Amino acid sequence: MAQSLGDHLAEIKAELAAMRELITRLEAERDEYKKLFLLLREENEKLKRGLLGQKAERLDPNDRQLSLSVLEMMLGKKAETPAPATEQVRAHERKKPTGRKPLPEHLERIELELIPLDVQQEGLENFERIGEEVSETLERRPQSTVVVVTRRPKFARKDRPRHGPTRVLIADVPELPIQRGRAGPGLLADTIVRRWQDHQPLHRIERIFARDGIELARSTICGWHQELAELARPIVDAMRADALTQPYVCTDATGVLVRAPQKCRNGHFWVLVAPERHVIFDYTPRHDSAGVDKLLAGYEGYLVADAHAVYDHLYASGKVIEVGCWSHLRRYFYKTLGSEPERAREALALIGELFAIERAVDRASVAERLAVRNEKSRPIVMRFFAWRDELASTALDETPLAKALGYAKNHRAAFERFLEDGRLPMHNNWSELQLRRQVLGRKNWLFVGSDDAAEANTIFVSLLASCALHGIEPWAYLRDLLCLLPSWPKSRVLDLAPLNWKQTLEQQDTQQRLDANPFRTAILALDRDHPDDE
Repeated sequence: MAQSLGDHLAEIKAELAAMRELITRLEAERDEYKKLFLLLREENEKLKRGLLGQKAERLDPNDRQLSLSVLEMMLGKKAETPAPATEQVRAHERKKPTGRKPLPEHLERIELELIPLDVQQEGLENFERIGEEVSETLERRPQSTVVVVTRRPKFARKDRPRHGPTRVLIADVPELPIQRGRAGPGLLADTIVRRWQDHQPLHRIERIFARDGIELARSTICGWHQELAELARPIVDAMRADALTQPYVCTDATGVLVRAPQKCRNGHFWVLVAPERHVIFDYTPRHDSAGVDKLLAGYEGYLVADAHAVYDHLYASGKVIEVGCWSHLRRYFYKTLGSEPERAREALALIGELFAIERAVDRASVAERLAVRNEKSRPIVMRFFAWRDELASTALDETPLAKALGYAKNHRAAFERFLEDGRLPMHNNWSELQLRRQVLGRKNWLFVGSDDAAEANTIFVSLLASCALHGIEPWAYLRDLLCLLPSWPKSRVLDLAPLNWKQTLEQQDTQQRLDANPFRTAILALDRDHPDDE
């Protein structure tokens, strides 16, 4: 009986201990869900008031150091302290301005001399000039649109026979980008730059020309751009073919509204970046594997992209190798700051150290970069995933932290890929940065008129973005490009890409072709004869 009572008491104690453990766990979960509830309630209130916006994904250095200390305690060992930022990172010092910058020397100067009223009244002969105060002010005049009147005289020989047919001599019709059109290459380039570099929608461009007394309907501008897109398409196709021969490329996508009879439908812009060579945009009606195949047809190499399922079929063959984006992973942990601030800061501190190392070796050779990554970055990556594995069992399902940890685990091999090859970046920021061009434009023109209009968009945005990549002024490039394209040899079309433009422009054949264009020559002569006019 005593033994039975003892066993019963032991069972009760065990059940009591289990209940206490369960209560402790449930209380912890309750606290976690309470924090999530408060966070969601706060975000909901901000959304109601329209206060949510972009957040800078940065941590205070003090918070980062504190997080590393917490990490050391959790792992039970001393974490390797990274070298001071002054040793790892080139100083990005922002020098405080000491005064106004001088205005550019190439701008025309108009001299004004202001004489005091007393001096004017008494006469300059009664005063001695002892010095002066000089200041410069920027001013602006309306731009100038000109009409080029082309006269083609007809000639007949004086000694021609009086009877019979007379041979009439007349110059050939000048070549235009749009044959039988009324727009010269300079005007066409101007409308392209306004629409896709300055992000002005068609109705605004129409009104801008109307202020100069020029009736230029948006339908006319749209028709011009559709024809010119077909003219320029071979250049972008050649740029894409060249990009797909590179060892690695970066890609991303964003949505766009396409006008439809009842309701706008969704389309997608894609960007393909071959760093230091090309920026190429494409459009597909859907964000799916078919769109990926259209963008990357035949590519073999490393692909830097987010972990979206539309890319999975490329990796299955082994010809395309996935490279993960640590910026995308970092974004997951920023989303956990509201509910799990300490744990989020631990992850962000480690990721921040990786980015600091990358900035330090930004201009290093491939071999030097790989050596630094093996020495400094690899131990941090290992510590990060050890911390992830340690924490994974305690994270509640469906919470931001659990999603971040799961994302890191599922794509670990892709995130570690940059440690294998010094050429590879550890992020996809290049393509995301280029994609902002379309996002900014979308905020202005809101939607595209059709799939064909979206295709025309991608042709010119590819050229403009690549011009920015190589430091080329876009209007002059497009003007000269439209002068050359109609008769340019198809076998040399890649020479007209922004990548090769500066070298192509120096060639004698190119200069002869440009000098032979009467419209370009007339405008340049006008600029020389009337430097006051814009």
